[in-house]
Amino acid sequence: MSLVGTPLPDAEAQGLASVSSPTSGRRVVGALRRDRAAVAAAAFLGLLCLMALGAPLITALTGWGPYAFDSAAVDTGLGGVPRGSYGGIGADHLLGVEPQNGRDILARIVHGARVSLLIALSCTLLTGVLGVVLGMLAGFYRGWVDQVISRLMDFLMAFPALIFMIAILSSLPAGNRPVLLVVVISGFGWPYLARVIRGQTMALASREFVEAARASGARDRDLVFREILPNLRGPITVMATLAVPGYIGTEAGLSFLGVGLTPPTPSWGQMIANSVSWYQVDPMYFVIPGTFLFLTVLSLTVLGDRLRHAIDEGEAAA
Repeated sequence: MSLVGTPLPDAEAQGLASVSSPTSGRRVVGALRRDRAAVAAAAFLGLLCLMALGAPLITALTGWGPYAFDSAAVDTGLGGVPRGSYGGIGADHLLGVEPQNGRDILARIVHGARVSLLIALSCTLLTGVLGVVLGMLAGFYRGWVDQVISRLMDFLMAFPALIFMIAILSSLPAGNRPVLLVVVISGFGWPYLARVIRGQTMALASREFVEAARASGARDRDLVFREILPNLRGPITVMATLAVPGYIGTEAGLSFLGVGLTPPTPSWGQMIANSVSWYQVDPMYFVIPGTFLFLTVLSLTVLGDRLRHAIDEGEAAA
C-alpha cells in the first residue's frame, strides 16, 4: 500500500477519464446496498465512527480513560505482564490492558480511532481541494499554467515520500502534531489526484456541450463550475474514498516510526510499535490494534472499490 497516494493503474485512469453525465446518487446507493461486501464494510465503518464519536461515553461507562494507569491489572513481579489470560481481558478491561502501565486498551483504541479518522479525513479534504483546484486550472487553461502546475506535480511525485515525510516531521517541533501530520501528508498527496483531474478536465473542455456554452458567451467561471465540475463528481468521490485508507495507514506508519503522534496521545500505530517487545508474552497487545487497523483499511478499500464499480456501471447505463 502506498503511504501517500497510489497512482491509478492505466486502465483505471482511462476508465475514470471517460466521463458522462453525473451518475444518479440513488442508483449508486441501490447498487451498494445489493453488494454484501460493501454493506459489511459500511457496517464496520459505521460502528467504528460510532465508537470514535462516543469515545468519552465509552470511557465513562468502563471507568477507564485512555491515560489512566491501573497498576493492579499488571504483575510487577513479572515485568508488568497483564494479569489474567489474553492480555488481561475481563469485566474491568474488555480488551485487556497495556503491559507495564495497565492502561485500558479499549479506551486507547476508541480515542485512537478519533485521531486517526480525523487526520485521514482532514488530509482527504485538503488533498481534494488542492488536487481539484490545481488539476482543473492546469487542464482548463493549459499553456504556461499547465506547465507550472505539471512540473510542480512531477517534482513532488519524484520524491520518496516516506523518507522526506520522516525527515520533515523529525526536524519540526512537537507543537500541534495532528496539524503538522495533515499538512505534511497532504503536501505529498495532492499531485496524484491533480494528475487525474487535469486529464479529465482536458477531455471535458473539448466536449461539445462545453464548446457550445463557450460559444454562447459563458465566462470561464461558468464553464468550470457549471459544465465541467459536475461531471467530475464521480471520479472525485471515488478517489477521495480510496485515499482515506492510505492516509490512515500513513499516519499509523509514521507513528510506528516515532515521528507521528507523540505519547501519550492514543494512536494505533504507536500501540503496534510499543507491542514489538511484548509479542511473545502478550500477543493480544499487538493483535487488537493491528486488527482494528487492518479491518479499517480493508473496509475503506473495499467500499471505495465497490463505489467505483457502481459509478462506472451507472454511467454505462446512462
